[in-house]
Amino acid sequence: MSSTKRDFEGVREHPHIITNNQILGGEPIIKNTRTPIRAIIEVWRLGTHPENIPNHLPHLSLRQVFDALNYYNDHREEIEKYIEENRVPNRLIDPLAHATQ
Repeated sequence: MSSTKRDFEGVREHPHIITNNQILGGEPIIKNTRTPIRAIIEVWRLGTHPENIPNHLPHLSLRQVFDALNYYNDHREEIEKYIEENRVPNRLIDPLAHATQ
């Protein structure tokens, strides 16, 4: 079962964001994809301008990217939790990967 948050007029606050317990355990994702909001936020945190994020995630539209950024702004604590839960420990990252950053 999927859900979206609606404001008092019945219009979805974040029309491109859904949760579905059968996809990533209910983590917020872009509608009609399996792309979690955290993935977009992490690309943005690497310094990618929002307008360029679809170059890295070409299945997403600019509207979806901006909705994800707005969702993050409204639900920062929730998304930070998902980012932390999915972080790869440094000990598992190849040292050569660190050298190229």
